Amino acid sequence: MGFAEKSVPEPGPFDAVVRTTSALICTSDTHTVRGGIGPRENLTLGHEAVGVVHTVGSEVARIRPGDRVLSGAITPDWGDPASQNGFPSQSGGPLGGFKFANSKDGVFAEYFHVNDADANLAVIPDTVADESAVHCADMLSTGFMGAEKGNIPIGGTVAVLAQGPVGLMATAGARLRGAGLIIGVESVPQRQSLARRYGADEIVDFTSEDVVERILELTGGEGVDTAIEALGADVTFQTAVKITKPGGAVSVVGYFGEGEFVRIPRVEWGVGMADKTINTGLCPGGRLRMERLLRLLQAGRVDPTDMTTHEFAFDDMERAFEVADKKLDDVVKVLIRFR
Repeated sequence: MGFAEKSVPEPGPFDAVVRTTSALICTSDTHTVRGGIGPRENLTLGHEAVGVVHTVGSEVARIRPGDRVLSGAITPDWGDPASQNGFPSQSGGPLGGFKFANSKDGVFAEYFHVNDADANLAVIPDTVADESAVHCADMLSTGFMGAEKGNIPIGGTVAVLAQGPVGLMATAGARLRGAGLIIGVESVPQRQSLARRYGADEIVDFTSEDVVERILELTGGEGVDTAIEALGADVTFQTAVKITKPGGAVSVVGYFGEGEFVRIPRVEWGVGMADKTINTGLCPGGRLRMERLLRLLQAGRVDPTDMTTHEFAFDDMERAFEVADKKLDDVVKVLIRFR
């Protein structure tokens, strides 16, 4: 990984080029470097950014140069059959809406290209700062998706396994969805504190207690209505299945970057017949999604900037990436300022 000189991209008729002002480093960037989505060469990293529109294509109608905009981490092709079928993140094939640093250059650059600009860019309200809006690109969208796909009933019980940035936003999302009991599973004190701030009623520390036993105890032996797997590891996925009550939902938002298989515990799955639903998804993108998330920031429903523990200038990107990759200095989320 390092810096490279590249030309400023050119927009197609329906596209835009954005001048980056702020970006966030995501753990999945480190997975990409290690080959989590297969070999990638000469691609600019990054998929969480805000900026100012530099130029637009001839057919772009809503977005104008000079607009301060948010791009979702996922930028679907909205005319694709998968999009028309209700799964825009999968447009063009599995994970096909995931273009930045996957099938095209990402956002860790002075300028980045956005396809389908009218459908994938949202204008940021004047009252929302860049450093807040940028969290909507992935962390809010993915974390809230975990709560949405968890089918949380009003007053229901929820466990969120892992309180990294996505898990923290899943916790916030569970609160917004009306959960009656939210259990955060986390061992790092700083993240435990953030989990409580975002809505966790109870914290289970997997280093000092048995997670399954403790959650069953907290739920009167029933298990939770919804378990949100926010780490992307075989062990946490198995735990999620074990702690979910019959008829409940396991919502998976973790990035499984290692191993060939993920196992389902047979007995706790009711040998396949316990009506436990397993839902998965890729961060929802699109203008409408981003506008809704920005509305939550405007209304003060959630403040994602509490997760920003480190800030670096763009010129210090290599050090910033090292801090994020090696989890140094109690890092939660790293913000990059371009200007």
